[in-house]
Amino acid sequence: MQSVYNVEVNPKVWTKNFGVYFMQKKHDYSALLKYMHMLEDGYSIKYIHIKYGIDSLRLSKLWFLYQKEGTKVLHRQEYSRSTATFRHKVVLDIENNGISLLQASIKYGVSASRLKVWLRTYRQGGIEALSITKKRGRRSGMGRPKKVQKPETELERLRRENQELKTEVALLKKVKALVEEREARLRAIGRGQSEN
Repeated sequence: MQSVYNVEVNPKVWTKNFGVYFMQKKHDYSALLKYMHMLEDGYSIKYIHIKYGIDSLRLSKLWFLYQKEGTKVLHRQEYSRSTATFRHKVVLDIENNGISLLQASIKYGVSASRLKVWLRTYRQGGIEALSITKKRGRRSGMGRPKKVQKPETELERLRRENQELKTEVALLKKVKALVEEREARLRAIGRGQSEN
């Protein structure tokens, strides 16, 4: 653990915030439960945000849901890919009805950071831009090209086997030389021959 301006943080990821670099921490269940108990004891969201580096919008959402549903909301949720129609519905609800990111996050069960990305995409490219999904992972054709194995002729197979046997014989000769050298050293210091 490292401390930046008396903020407990995990040295994993840096994020720029208000012209100052803070570190972002992955908050596990026990840490989130601790924050909920602090809120119950009267600490402010801003205080916990500054002291522990948790996003204040996320903390607000968790606090609201914790009060309604209890500790089950603090467990990590499974990620599921959203459909284009769902993204359209959420973004249009935010834009047309003027609901806040926090309200939309609670209503639709999507993180505020994901909503910010969708809104930015919508504002830059329109409603059609939300339909475009990027493929995940490596593009096909990346990496080494696969070798095409053509069938070996009898002569090629025999040459390959011959080379393998020559390599094996050379290795055995080296091992024999090392064993003989070791035995010679042991004889020289008076220990006699080894059992191996």
